[in-house]
Amino acid sequence: MLLWFVILYLMVSVGIGLLAATRVHSAKDFAVAGRSLPLPVVTATVFATWFGAEAVFGVSATFVTDGLTGVVADPFGSSLCLIFAGMLFSRYLYRLNIITLGDFYRMRYSRSVEVLTTICIVASYLGWVAAQIKALGLIFYVVTDGAVSQQTGMILGSAIVLTYTTFGGMFSVAILDFVQMAVSMGGLLFIAWVVSGQIDGGAPAVIDHARLAGKLDFFPEPDMLKWVAFIGTGMTMMLGSIPQQDVFQRITSAKSEKVALSGSFLGASIYFCFTFVPMFIAYSAILIDPTVFGGLLETDSQLMLPTLVLQYTPLFAQVLFFGAVLSAIMSCSSATLLAPSVTFAENVIRGFWPKMGDHQFLWVMRLTVVGFTLLVLAFALNTEASIFHMVESAYKVTLAGAFVPLICGIFWKRATTQGALAAIIGGLLSWLMVELLIADGSGGGGVYAYALIGDDAVPPQLIGVCVSALGMVLGSLLPQKIGHKTPGRPLHELRHHAASQTHHVTGHHHRHH
Repeated sequence: MLLWFVILYLMVSVGIGLLAATRVHSAKDFAVAGRSLPLPVVTATVFATWFGAEAVFGVSATFVTDGLTGVVADPFGSSLCLIFAGMLFSRYLYRLNIITLGDFYRMRYSRSVEVLTTICIVASYLGWVAAQIKALGLIFYVVTDGAVSQQTGMILGSAIVLTYTTFGGMFSVAILDFVQMAVSMGGLLFIAWVVSGQIDGGAPAVIDHARLAGKLDFFPEPDMLKWVAFIGTGMTMMLGSIPQQDVFQRITSAKSEKVALSGSFLGASIYFCFTFVPMFIAYSAILIDPTVFGGLLETDSQLMLPTLVLQYTPLFAQVLFFGAVLSAIMSCSSATLLAPSVTFAENVIRGFWPKMGDHQFLWVMRLTVVGFTLLVLAFALNTEASIFHMVESAYKVTLAGAFVPLICGIFWKRATTQGALAAIIGGLLSWLMVELLIADGSGGGGVYAYALIGDDAVPPQLIGVCVSALGMVLGSLLPQKIGHKTPGRPLHELRHHAASQTHHVTGHHHRHH
């Protein structure tokens, strides 16, 4: 019965996605939903940015193990990221009428900066989307009681998400986000209510137990190494996720600057509050059956929530839970398949055929979605990394290579192409070198890995962003040797130029600006 409900839910979701696809008539419709989304839909799609596999499975399991200190990156860093990104994109980039962040890098700096930052952004999505695909495989495995293997589930889940994303683009993503946000919030809140009813004292007893166990202590112990690692981990998600195409697409798909800003604030606030619901459910599992769930926490923490629901809740609650989880993961995976595909098509492929028509470019973007999905599926099928680890590691590359050129391009008039190239190359090389040294020395190099620099401990990605900032300053202030002989065009000039254009972003937009 549960399986049939899940199949029905998936069919309805695909139907809604394909129905939304009928509104796609141009590349702009496909990439940013024609910039026509109202506030409720923008709020839902911003909320769905992070509410996927990690929020449901990874963050909840990490909270049970490490408490609030362990989840500084998500939801704390990720929520702040959405707020900062909303302020930046709505106020400074919305009027440029562009469809990718790579367009900004090209307009502000040069084609070479556009390509390098685009490669950074696309690479960062590999682990993130693979985490969603692994989660889909896990759900199919659990729902069918092992009849469908996790590998087969990954293939099936990829095919379902690919179907409506390829045809509907951002329209399908946004409309389904709105529907799936309601399903996921309602389903998980109901599960939390059912689970708390099985504990003496209800929800207050669960919270009190967590407090006494030290799980609600947010700040680390007064130790320099732990504090630097704590700050570095939070900054990786908070800042490294700002130069991300899916965040940019969701916010700039709004019908106005005001809606873009309000939607990002509301979506971030709802996400921050609601992420505590899976944490509450997972911690309740430990109290309900410490033996079973304590063992799962040690062996495969990703199975804690689905096992709790299957063994301790009625069928109606199971249907709601798996509908909610599928909603969250499908919302997240569809947008994160779309984002790198659109930016790669626009900022790499299109550069070789600048006179390509709009209809042709639309199909190039669709084919790129298919190609990226196959690449991600192959990675997910052949990696042993956990969902949490893949997601947490995804944004190091954009923090080290793309963050500084974006911020300086917006706020510093003297930033140049030479400075941007120095920032990208210096940031990436320093981060990779330290990361590799850590891997050689400890066999790891995870989120809390650090390099000993003198007497201090510094996360590798933090070193990368510092070197990137230094490269931008020195490269911009030194005599120009690379790219343009004059500084790149400041943001106010780009916005004035965009405002003077009477046409919208179509297949013939600003390629030669």
